[in-house]
Amino acid sequence: MLVLRLIIFALLLVPGAALACGVDSDCRIGDRHYRIAMPAGHTAGEMVGAIIFAHGYRGRADRAIRNPGLRGLADELGVALIAAKSSGDDWAIANAPSPNKVEGADELAYFDALVEDAARRFPIDRNKLLVTGFSAGGMMVWTLACERGDLFAGFAPLAGTFWRPVPEACAGAPVNLFHYHGTQDRIVPLGGRPIADTHQGDVRRAVDMLARTGAYTPPRSIEAGADLDCVRRESGTSENGGSKIFDYCLFEGGHEFRSAFIRRAWTELEAIGAM
Repeated sequence: MLVLRLIIFALLLVPGAALACGVDSDCRIGDRHYRIAMPAGHTAGEMVGAIIFAHGYRGRADRAIRNPGLRGLADELGVALIAAKSSGDDWAIANAPSPNKVEGADELAYFDALVEDAARRFPIDRNKLLVTGFSAGGMMVWTLACERGDLFAGFAPLAGTFWRPVPEACAGAPVNLFHYHGTQDRIVPLGGRPIADTHQGDVRRAVDMLARTGAYTPPRSIEAGADLDCVRRESGTSENGGSKIFDYCLFEGGHEFRSAFIRRAWTELEAIGAM
């Protein structure tokens, strides 16, 4: 027993030892947590960017961090993968169904703390952060784009937007944002659908709102792969640092998660010098 106590005491004296976390254990921040995986072959101390992933309804960080598509992409890009976790079954954001809300939950403060904590514990370059999410996680990403536009280099919501009503303006705009959505999505249709005591927002209204408040140029078609139909809007210089791009991409399909969409967002950010 004495030996065990001495070992625990020694660990507490080693910087970071008591804070160890990663793929197999939670990184605790108050009563919340996240999981993180550094890229394969990472050299200790080497600064890397990160993809922060917000899960869908009833998702879990421990499952997301083991998603082969996400992990493979992060390794390919040489970046960390950070799996965020909602306070309950769903993200507690504006107008979300009341049964899923958690009293006192503050998701914006959680993401502030997550970025701060991850950069403190790991060699994460805070200038190279892409936040992405699928379905309900995409709704969280849209919220972050409007409320934390300067916290991330880019935003990539997949198959999700605001709950109704869509905000009238986006305080964080202009931002680099890449939205992907299936034209046949029945879980989160482009026009939204009723859920419990609320209604999913209309994706097209969100796109128009961001385009207007971000003062982007009119949309123009761009090449983005055989199965993507994308239009791009661009902004001039802004307080958030340089010009921004806003891609709205549709594909013929349903409620689908594809890591290729996140890859495209990351490489586009690199191409414009945002990473």
